[in-house]
Amino acid sequence: MTLSAPPVSVRRTWPLYAAGFTTAFGAHGIAANLGQGEADLVRSVLYLGLLLALYDGAEVVLKPVFGALADRIGARPVLLGGLIGFAAASALFVLVRDPGWLWAARLGQGAAASAFSPAASALVARLNPQARHGRAFGSYGFFKSIGYTAGPLLGGALVWAGGLTSLFVVLAVLAAMVAVWAWLAVPVVPPLPRARQSVVDLVRRLTDGAFLRPVAALAAATAALSVGVGFLPLSGATAGLSPLATGAAVSVLALCAALVQPWAGRALDSGRLRTGNGVAAGLLLAASGLAAAMLPGLPGLLPAAALIGAGTGLITPLAFAALAAATPPERLGQTMGTAELGRELGDAGGPLLVAAVASAATLPWGFAVLAAATAVLPLFLRRSGPTSQVR
Repeated sequence: MTLSAPPVSVRRTWPLYAAGFTTAFGAHGIAANLGQGEADLVRSVLYLGLLLALYDGAEVVLKPVFGALADRIGARPVLLGGLIGFAAASALFVLVRDPGWLWAARLGQGAAASAFSPAASALVARLNPQARHGRAFGSYGFFKSIGYTAGPLLGGALVWAGGLTSLFVVLAVLAAMVAVWAWLAVPVVPPLPRARQSVVDLVRRLTDGAFLRPVAALAAATAALSVGVGFLPLSGATAGLSPLATGAAVSVLALCAALVQPWAGRALDSGRLRTGNGVAAGLLLAASGLAAAMLPGLPGLLPAAALIGAGTGLITPLAFAALAAATPPERLGQTMGTAELGRELGDAGGPLLVAAVASAATLPWGFAVLAAATAVLPLFLRRSGPTSQVR
């Protein structure tokens, strides 16, 4: 028997996928092209680094806060407020047209994304029955991956044609359009009654294995993905490959991550894939990709990109579906926001680990250390018990 949602349910979910695309496109589109837009940014490496850190820094601090707020007042107002805030922060730079205000625009975008990203994840879970959570989160992850892929490419074209201002114009219009779409299509989902939660209760829930295991897998997957995007081009350049070849490898990584996520979600919903086994397989695929990256040239680069992309694409929808299954509905926003914090830590920790090892030895040794850490993680997760209490 094939499970399918009514058309109205699908229409309600599409704006959430568009919100996921928006935050991914905004994050990578600007980050990849800041140095191309203004000569002053190229000359000031410190200021450029600050601008790159502001977006992620805001997300690390604010995502759990806005996730908890979504549980208190409802996810839909937080989603709409975040999208409107993102449009306003983008429009600020367009109106001022001063590179000195980039920090304010970038900080505002990061704060706004911290609101609508966990709210969108919570609504994906609330608006879909549990039997469709795998498919729903797979589609959500697919559109985020498309945003990560299109951001540097389309953003680069916009900056080339009209400078950073043109990119911020597109982001302002995109966020505003998605906000209107969400306002029209996403129904009011009232907050559920919640029992009083003490700090001890919160700590107990966030340190429970049903939460920590999926988040650890998400952090490892994001670390592998970030290392692949950041260091595979460097590895290829060291081997004498052209920027076209290294860029193609990163595109392969992003494409594999995007295509695997909907398949993994459908397989989970149909019972052909179990959460624990699927997450373990994804971690081993990512570890194999990191190990393949130790090989010089295309024989290492292309398999590494494909395996890392497939592994992260397999893990992401399964882990989010497991989090949704193990979380009381009235606490979904808080859980999704805190889980996103784990992903952000992996996003920063993976490259830092590889860079530290590479600086002491060589880049292949950095890949090797992260590969080993990723490969042994399934053993830890399995010893800790089943990844999901439901599947």
